[in-house]
Amino acid sequence: MSALGEWDSFYVIVGSSAGALIGLQFVVMALIAENPPKGVAVAGPVFSTPTVVHFSSVLLLSALVRIPWEAIESAAVAWGLLGLGGVIYGAVIARGMRVQGFYAPVLEDWLFHALLPLAAYATLGLSALVAVSHTRDALFGIGGAALMLLFVGIHNAWDAVAYHVTVNLVGKKANGVPERERQSPKRSKR
Repeated sequence: MSALGEWDSFYVIVGSSAGALIGLQFVVMALIAENPPKGVAVAGPVFSTPTVVHFSSVLLLSALVRIPWEAIESAAVAWGLLGLGGVIYGAVIARGMRVQGFYAPVLEDWLFHALLPLAAYATLGLSALVAVSHTRDALFGIGGAALMLLFVGIHNAWDAVAYHVTVNLVGKKANGVPERERQSPKRSKR
């Protein structure tokens, strides 16, 4: 399908970026796992896991666009299912943000962890619905959704790393004394 062929370079770049960022997210999570801050088990599924899901969605979308479909209808069904699944997942995450008790989300959190991903997945689903009648416009909607998910993931990954670094530095090195020394102070000889 020639309309999709024009998007080849775009999806090579976007898909490769998403794949690389998934790998970096795993490295960051492995480093954080060595010295996890308090409450990471409660907040992680709501704030960290969706980042990998969004990057994975971009990677999957990039692969779906590159499949040699015989007709746009088949591709649109795949994009629509991904969009629908993303909207459902986004609603579950938004609920999780509301009910988890470890961290009180601020406006930026609601925007980048709930509203923008929901908008991207909804755009993906709506673009799939109009792909047959407005193919060119639908492809721009799908590309926009992919970019939005990629940039939301980048923001959220950076936000999570900054949060963990700040919590670890502030909480464990207060007054220049590492936490392990504050928890088990050396006894002086008398």
